[in-house]
This record gives sequence, C-alpha cells and structure tokens, in this order.
Amino acid sequence: MDIKRRMIFYNTLTIIIPFIIASAIAIIFVSISSKFFDTSINYDKFKESAYIRSELLNTVREISKSNVKDIKGTEFEKFLNQKIALIDGKIIIIKNDTIIFYSDNMDKMDIENSLNEANSKLSKNLVTIENIYYSVKSFPIQFNDDLQGKVIFLLPVRKEMDVLKNFIIAILAIFLISSVLTSILVSYIFSKKILTPITLLKESMSKIRNGELNFEIAESGDEEIRELCVDFEQMRIKLKDSINAKMAYDDNKKLLISSISHDLKTPITSIEGYVQGILDGVANTPEKLEHYLKTIHRKAIQIDNMIDDLLLYSKLNLKQVPFNYEKTDIVDYFNYCILESEPELNKFNIKISLQNHLKNSRYVMIDRERFMRVILNIIDNSRKYMDKEEGEIIIFLRETDLSIIVEIKDNGAGINEDDVNKIFNKFYRGDSSRSNPSGSGLGLAISKQIVESHNGKIWAVSRELRGTSILISIGKVG
Repeated sequence: MDIKRRMIFYNTLTIIIPFIIASAIAIIFVSISSKFFDTSINYDKFKESAYIRSELLNTVREISKSNVKDIKGTEFEKFLNQKIALIDGKIIIIKNDTIIFYSDNMDKMDIENSLNEANSKLSKNLVTIENIYYSVKSFPIQFNDDLQGKVIFLLPVRKEMDVLKNFIIAILAIFLISSVLTSILVSYIFSKKILTPITLLKESMSKIRNGELNFEIAESGDEEIRELCVDFEQMRIKLKDSINAKMAYDDNKKLLISSISHDLKTPITSIEGYVQGILDGVANTPEKLEHYLKTIHRKAIQIDNMIDDLLLYSKLNLKQVPFNYEKTDIVDYFNYCILESEPELNKFNIKISLQNHLKNSRYVMIDRERFMRVILNIIDNSRKYMDKEEGEIIIFLRETDLSIIVEIKDNGAGINEDDVNKIFNKFYRGDSSRSNPSGSGLGLAISKQIVESHNGKIWAVSRELRGTSILISIGKVG
C-alpha cells in the first residue's frame, strides 16, 4: 500500500471508529435506561407520544364542536381535565382572541408566557411553570358558530429533556474521547510504519558514509519507501562495485609497473648494449652494424608485444574489453587459423593440421578476432617449447550434446605434473624460457580470460617429454 492510500485509510478509521464506538454506547445506554429507569428513549416512549398526539387531536375536535357554554359547563370541563390528566399537562382555549378556558394552577404570567411561545416562530416553544419544562403545542380550530380560535396544550418535558440532554452530552463526550484516542493510536501506527524504514535507511546511509558497504539494504515500508530502499541498494552496489573496480585497477597498475620494471629490463638492457656498441664503434663493418640494428629492432618489437599483452590483460581483468560475437562455422574458422599460422610454423619445421570429427556443420558464437588470439597464443606457446626436429601440432574438433571440444595437441617437450595446472597463471613461464624470456608470460592467462568471456572452459593435459594438449569447451548454437 502506498502512503497516499494509507493516509486515506487511516483518516477514514479516525472517523469510522469513534462513530461506531459512540453508536454502540448509545445503543447500550438506551437499552439499559429502558430496562432500569422510568425515563427512556425507546419505542414505547414514541408510541406513547403518538397516543398523546392522537388524544390531543381528538380533544381539539371535541372542543371545536362545543360552544362557550358547553366548555364552561361542569361536564365538559371534567372531560378536559381528564384528557389533560393523561399527559400531566395544561390547556388554554382561545376564541376570537379571548381566553375562554385555562387549566388550574396557571397564573397570569404563565398564561402570557404560554401565549407568547405559541405565537413565536423563533423560540423553542418551551415554558417553565413551577420549575417544570412544558412544550407548547398550538392547534387552530373553528367553533360550531364559525368563529376562529386555537387550543394551546402544555406538555411536561423536563424529565425527558434532562435525559436527552445528558444522553447527547455523554455521546458527544464519548465521540470526542474516542476520536482523540483513535487519532493518537492511528498516528502512532502510521508514523511507525513510515519512520521505522526511514530510520533503517538513515542507519544505512551512515554506514555508507563511513565506508561500510558489505551489507544489504532490505526493502520495507510502503511502496514509495520500498522504491527508495531499492534505489539506495542499487547505489550501494554501484559504489561497492566502483570501489572494487578501483582497487582492481590499482592492483593492476601495480602489477603493470612491477611487470614492466622486471620483464622489460632484459630487452632494454640488450638494446642499450647494442646501441652503446654502435656508438663505441664496435659495429665497424656493415654486416655487424646490420646485425646490431636488426637485434635492436627485434628487441623493440618484443617490448611492444609485451606492453600490448600487459595492457590487454589489464583490460580483460577489469572487463573493459568489448566483444563482438558472431555466429561462426567452427570448421571454416579453424581452417583459417591454420592458414594464418602455417607460414611462421614452417620456419621452425613444424607441421599443423586439422582433424574434424564433427558429423555435420556446427556453429559457435565467438568474437572472431579475440578467439583468434587464443588459438595463436596456444600455437605459439607450442612452438616455443617444441624440442623436436620435426614438430607437429594437430587440432581436433569433437562435440558433446551441448558443446564443441577443441583440442590443440603438440609433440613438444611437455610439462611436468607439478606445473601443468600453473600454465594459465599470469607471468608463468616454462623452465626453458626463464633464462631468456621472449614473451610477457601472459599469453595463456589472456587466452583463459577470453575463453571464459565466451562462457567456455580451457584446461591442459600434458606428459613430460611426450607433448601437451590444450582443450577448449565452447557452447554450440547449431
């Protein structure tokens, strides 16, 4: 429930609940007063009032049929007194603006007040006689001699008025008290529903401000506050990711500096030596000078490749390298890889071939350029560690229900059992290359990151002196 609807709901409750409470107490009050007291506001009292009004109308009709002599006569006067006695009231009869009859125990002041109330349209039509409240009821009549007049009845209402007055005051008091209590309760519940999640958010922001990000901001409260919690949680995650990325960047920067200072020292030292030799006149023949310059150029290319590998590894580690995946025929792709690598391998008397064990054409989603780097890194690594006069590299293509399995197998020196699981680590080099490193030591580490970016797997199987197999598993799409 959102805050707007909750406010409407709670505001409605502050009205409905006091009304229900006051109504229930009113019903209980009426029921108890009807049972235990003589004065009550119930059905019997209303029925009695209807009876009295009926009797008043009958009395008025009887008076209209009578003449002045009859009214002042003993029998009719007795009749009037009996009717009035039923309601414990009083009566005044006026004919042609002259008072022709009034009840006993009424003085001139009582009569005058009664006439004023009967003729007033603004008053409450109440008079007080001997500390008793009377309701004034006036009925116009026409006597049998065609003269006009009116009959004024005075009905006692003090007891009922007191009961009604007390009843109304009590109900109003109960309504006001229940309204106040309901408002306090509803306000407490409403404020708790809002303030509790806001307090939790405040505590979370305090943690974030102090650099603490290893926690989760839970969703709680109304819809708007839950949305706010989600926004803050996303902010926390982004902040944490940003800090982690910065830490990774710093680590990579330290790694780059360390690697550059260590791995580039050898080729740079070599370049310095050859340059100094040229300056000192050691290269005193065209042949020596050409050899020195070619060596310097080769070392410069080596340095450039090492820096490229370092930068690429850093970007892959920080997931900053974009990949352009294409649906690719796996057989056609590896035929192309062989064509690309064959000229360089021929220089070292190494043959490369493809053995396709796929029954039909199969396709994979790969970044052709990035995946080419993986294959060429593996092939180049096999070349560097080849110890045979006639080297051989075979690429096998197999498949499972879900994947294409690529195996690049060579007949080189192999890797001992202790080191086979280390070849994909950064800056790992085989023993034969440690004394004269020709690469960055990142080739297979880069290959591993690229394969994993394709949701694939890469691993090695090797036996010392019997060659090495690098295997790649990648999902097929057809």
